[in-house]
Amino acid sequence: MPSASATDPGFDVVVLGAGLNSLNLTIAFHQQYGMRCTTVVRIPVAMNERTVTSDLITLGADATDEDMRDALIDLASQRPAGRPALLLTNADSLIDFIDRFRGDLEQHYTLAQVDAALLSRLADKAEFAEICQELGIDTVPTVIVDFSRAGEAGWNGHEELPWSYPVVGKAANTAEYHHVDFPGKKKVFFLETPAEQQDLVRRLRESGFTGRFLFQELIEGDDTAQRSITAYRSSRGKVTLLCAAQVLLGEHTPEALGRPAAMVTGDFPTLTAAAEKFLDAVDYVGFANFDVKVDPRTGRECFFEINPRIGRNNYYVTAAGEPVARHVVEDRLHDRDIDQVVVTAPILYTILPLRLVLSYVRDPALRAHVKQVARRGLRNPFRYRPEGLWLRAYSVISGANFVRKYRAVYPRPTDTGF
Repeated sequence: MPSASATDPGFDVVVLGAGLNSLNLTIAFHQQYGMRCTTVVRIPVAMNERTVTSDLITLGADATDEDMRDALIDLASQRPAGRPALLLTNADSLIDFIDRFRGDLEQHYTLAQVDAALLSRLADKAEFAEICQELGIDTVPTVIVDFSRAGEAGWNGHEELPWSYPVVGKAANTAEYHHVDFPGKKKVFFLETPAEQQDLVRRLRESGFTGRFLFQELIEGDDTAQRSITAYRSSRGKVTLLCAAQVLLGEHTPEALGRPAAMVTGDFPTLTAAAEKFLDAVDYVGFANFDVKVDPRTGRECFFEINPRIGRNNYYVTAAGEPVARHVVEDRLHDRDIDQVVVTAPILYTILPLRLVLSYVRDPALRAHVKQVARRGLRNPFRYRPEGLWLRAYSVISGANFVRKYRAVYPRPTDTGF
């Protein structure tokens, strides 16, 4: 469990998963409570080994899900009797892991994620779109291809899409897609011709993929048309946290396409209102993160998906002045109600060099705003003040590597973000 040198808040926090997904979570708890979390991983990542915000337990690359479950139960047995512990994760596959072993784990940990039935609905982007339509929340026009029915007569996988090209392709369920492999696999596909779309259908079939795959009308606009919303809805049925940010630049490597890398927070009332409406309608409990894109032609705010977790870049909320850790601790551990907080303070969150970010912001007014915000509040999780020199050096090296990556895969901003 956490080392004795850290502040003891009277509870423990165990975070599953490696990389920035977990680092941003452990920073949130360290900043709010002065504590060190415990991060449990299969394969160690240097940032999790070096951070002052967490102690690391490494299971090994060959560890099975059952091995991870047993390690978590063993870890819990080392706690003093009656001492509570939160079990959190920020990865889709590990959300599924916790859900699958819920019966074993909730005997030892307080869990803070939705139940299996709702998780199954929300993990599917097609289901999400259907719920949005029922609530009058704008979404992206979508064709759903169900690969479990590929052998049936009348299967729509070979049908022509009803829009002009290019179109976007992505799996409906990220966790299902995680387990298949095929040449050219990407998180999101930008398909410029019907031939490319049909070639992708063929590769998905040959890979053994049996989930649902979405083909969507392309909503134009570069990365600055994207929005991110982070929220928490308590077990009492109240949304206590809402924060939205405008994406400035996302990652563009095939395995990370779509991940925001620089964002500026602000006041986005229509977005936060829609997110609250959605969470209330499905009786959601826990952290959630929404991906949205604003159609530059119409101003329409198109909701793409909900992630049933806090989101990789959640530090933008804590950095803007509202500690995300407080919401889950007060709700799940202290059993206390707290007033709703809608975060609107402007800060610039980035894991990229500022000069690189600004070079991709084409709108002069937005660029001027970002410069102004950066002078007052620029936050990089690798430069979290209590961290040592290693992570500060990592931020410099990582920034230089990002410059090289963008030159190679996305040398200049485009009207589509692809």
